[in-house]
Amino acid sequence: MTEPEAPAQPIARCDWCGDDPLYVDYHDAEWGVPVTSDAALFERLSLEAMQAGLSWITVLRKRERMRERFYDFDTERLARAGERQINSWLKDQGLIRHRGKLEALINNARRARALPQGLADLLWGVVDHQPRINEWPARQAVPSVTDEAVNLSKLLKQAGFKFVGPTMCYALMQSAGLVNDHLLGCHRHPGQQAAQQP
Repeated sequence: MTEPEAPAQPIARCDWCGDDPLYVDYHDAEWGVPVTSDAALFERLSLEAMQAGLSWITVLRKRERMRERFYDFDTERLARAGERQINSWLKDQGLIRHRGKLEALINNARRARALPQGLADLLWGVVDHQPRINEWPARQAVPSVTDEAVNLSKLLKQAGFKFVGPTMCYALMQSAGLVNDHLLGCHRHPGQQAAQQP
């Protein structure tokens, strides 16, 4: 007679993602994974700007519609957008309908295209082009702002970007993997991943 199998241990995750499948997938597959292309970084920057004052799950639920309406966050096409597109976007319930954020989206696309070194080089330069691997024991220990985020905010503002305060910049750094803020006990923390290697 075979022994019954022990129940599988639940996967340890950062507690902020809860159990919403969309949030869990974002946590497991994207958050903290280094993003290095200008196009993907512009999308992350835009999503973080859209999030201001809202929950992140709201942004995730509207992300696919934003990709559809915002030309897949193509900076060349967004840079040419104007009042006609903004008025159309403001009527679309699938989007975050905030005129200031929509105007910032167009502005930021133009500013990104004007960067002499490209967006990736500017963003990754604040961490010397190496992801920071942090070792936080609990969510309460994770900062909402760091000196590097303050510096990034200043650089982006100097380049003419909008909705790029230090808190938003640190969230962008976390999202795009400039820093890895998965908690020590999370299965996505590099230390946990290394321990699971055969």
